[in-house]
Amino acid sequence: MTTADSSTPDSTDSRNTERFSPLHQAHVDADASFTDFAGWQMPVRYSSDLAEHHAVRNAAGLFDLSHMAEILVEGTDAAAYLDYALAGELSGIELLQAKYSLLLAENGGIIDDLVVYRLDETKFLVVANAGNRFAAFDALLARAEGFDVSVVDQSDDYALIAVQGPNALAILRATGGVTDVGTDLLFMKYYRITDAFFRGQPLLVARTGYTGEDGFELYLAADQARELWDALVVAGADRGLVPAGLASRDTLRLEAGMPLYGHELTLNTFPVQAGLGRVVNLKKENDFVGRAASVAGPEAGASVLVGLIAAGKRAGRADYEIFRSVDAENADGVITSGALSPTLGYPIAMAYVSPDLARLGTEVYVDVRGTRIPATVTSLPFYKRVK
Repeated sequence: MTTADSSTPDSTDSRNTERFSPLHQAHVDADASFTDFAGWQMPVRYSSDLAEHHAVRNAAGLFDLSHMAEILVEGTDAAAYLDYALAGELSGIELLQAKYSLLLAENGGIIDDLVVYRLDETKFLVVANAGNRFAAFDALLARAEGFDVSVVDQSDDYALIAVQGPNALAILRATGGVTDVGTDLLFMKYYRITDAFFRGQPLLVARTGYTGEDGFELYLAADQARELWDALVVAGADRGLVPAGLASRDTLRLEAGMPLYGHELTLNTFPVQAGLGRVVNLKKENDFVGRAASVAGPEAGASVLVGLIAAGKRAGRADYEIFRSVDAENADGVITSGALSPTLGYPIAMAYVSPDLARLGTEVYVDVRGTRIPATVTSLPFYKRVK
């Protein structure tokens, strides 16, 4: 039996109206600047992009991720169902382990990239991108037919707060009201999750993140979000914690070489083009949606994702074209994400280029507002923290 539900009272309204995080007033109180992100009004910055970026690299940043989508998958067939619905082998992950995976279309393109947590033997939490909430839910629901599993969109019930940076562990351990943590956070492995409580109410603590730093993501009831946010601010007051917005989150994840849906990943992108071929498990015995297309692969000569670095301060941005020579007439690639790296001090970018330009050390030219700037193909990530 397959069952489905959405915790959204009126799914039509929720798909088309402006959304506000349960932490919106906290951001207003902190003088945040806002931007529209997937229909949500979310903080883009509080002070400055650079200050928030450096705080995460050197101390800690506090992020509101309540716009992300949470989909609960539960039932006796939950593991087998996810093996069919997703490109990875989710049945193989341990209890309280997390796994990065991909939701593929039949043609092998990427509907969304996801993180899946195994909460129990027959219970999984699937976390999808905000902009793909309904596309992911609809695809997961359609694939549940024939499995004894329920697929429930719980996105509106959850708030999600992230603490990222070298001081994240100390801050979370000092946060008042967080009790009964199932796993000692000091020894908790990366990509794991554990049960806890905040002021007597359930809290999920995951050691995951999207910044390249150590950190934790905290899932709890939406109506408790402000209390936890404020408690974290107090615990981090003498540990360098600052609230951080979407702008710094973007430069942090770019330095860490982490793809962003709509930029590096799209419905027209095969995982292998994005360097994510390893995420598609062609060795698992069962069939899964997109398997045949993944075996066939993209067309010959399809572009591949590379890292680019350049000298100077002029950074290529998304959609800037790439040329194989300073005077070439036709573009051979395009930047998907780019910035002047706050940590490294020079321009970096992720870009799709022709396969013959993907070799490390190859020099290409980025058209930056009419001037072709030389750049060198490099490996990803650009930045890796010292553990």
